[in-house]
Amino acid sequence: MRWGRTEITVKVGDITLEDTEAIVNAANNGLLGGGGVDGAIHKAGGPAILEECKRIRARQGGCPTGEAVITTGGRLKAKYVIHTVGPVWQGGNLAHGPADEDRLLRNAYRNSLIVAAENGARTVSFPSISTGAYRFPIERAARIALETVRDYALEHDHFSEVRFVLFKDADYEVYLRTIKSL
Repeated sequence: MRWGRTEITVKVGDITLEDTEAIVNAANNGLLGGGGVDGAIHKAGGPAILEECKRIRARQGGCPTGEAVITTGGRLKAKYVIHTVGPVWQGGNLAHGPADEDRLLRNAYRNSLIVAAENGARTVSFPSISTGAYRFPIERAARIALETVRDYALEHDHFSEVRFVLFKDADYEVYLRTIKSL
């Protein structure tokens, strides 16, 4: 599928093996690694990523939910890792309510794209942010992710490709159904 000049790819795979210029890490606020995608990226990328994350923490105290920061890709094929913090699912309160998860997830995707563009990356790979340990419902998250990337791609002529790299077949099926409905 293509939105504007941006090719959109949805696939099952291991994001640490992607050869895009940037990959996005579903990080935690502390930026020091963790489980799931975050742990896999830190492990595969090596200590250079953690060292840069520590410098970011020292400078700004971590990464707020919905924001994004960038580091080297270390030993990864990707030149950059964009660390973004998605929201923890708290029940989907109405917009501007106490949790405001939809807006924060949208911001995580959009801010990742902005950081990638600011650093000259023309290709980027995303995981499904917040749908693992943070329990964001996959159907809702997929729609937010895809709509946000679509809107950005149609507004900006920057990316040649954006990939969604899903870890599970079931998540891939949700993203595939959702992209076909947009």
